[in-house]
Amino acid sequence: MKQARRRLATIVAGAVLFAAQSMVATAQSGSQPESKKPAPVALPPPAPVTLPPNGAPAVRGAIVPPSDYVIGPDDVLGIVFWREKELSADVVVRPDGKISLPLLDEISVVGLTPAELRAKVMAEANKLVEDANATVVVKQINSRRVFITGAITKPGAYALTGPMTVVQLIALSGGLVEFADGEKIKIMRTEKGAPVALPFNYKLFSEGKDLAQNISLKPGDTVIVP
Repeated sequence: MKQARRRLATIVAGAVLFAAQSMVATAQSGSQPESKKPAPVALPPPAPVTLPPNGAPAVRGAIVPPSDYVIGPDDVLGIVFWREKELSADVVVRPDGKISLPLLDEISVVGLTPAELRAKVMAEANKLVEDANATVVVKQINSRRVFITGAITKPGAYALTGPMTVVQLIALSGGLVEFADGEKIKIMRTEKGAPVALPFNYKLFSEGKDLAQNISLKPGDTVIVP
């Protein structure tokens, strides 16, 4: 009997010890901080796809013409119809001032702005398709030129694709040659159908005097350096 009681006491003591160890382990595991999950990476929203104001897709090779630009001979234009590719084409303005477009035949364009030409080609295209939507872009400006001749390093014609003054054209053409008379330069221009000669004194300008004579050139101007 005594041995049985001792065995029973041993078993009970072992069970109590096991239960106590289990409670301690549970308490320790509960006191440990929970591992934090990594915060999700916020991806930037996709960039919106924008279209030009007239709703047609952008055209490669387009340039921004001057604010006073009108279409002239030898200019290269891109006429792009949205969803009507058979009407689209890159065209060169002919010497007679016209362009040829697929299915639309010949259209007079000289003297028009790109916006005016867009309205014109859309009116013609609407005779063939519904809700024609076109973009007119300028790819090359060859009609706007200024000229410089005489005692200059590189005389010739230069494209006027933006604002340009007399001094800028002289610099672009390589500068005056050694024996040039820079005090008697003239800008030849046509105003109201009549030719006029505007004087330019390079020597005075280089000395910081009479700066107003360095005028902005216009298409067709010719600078003569004696």
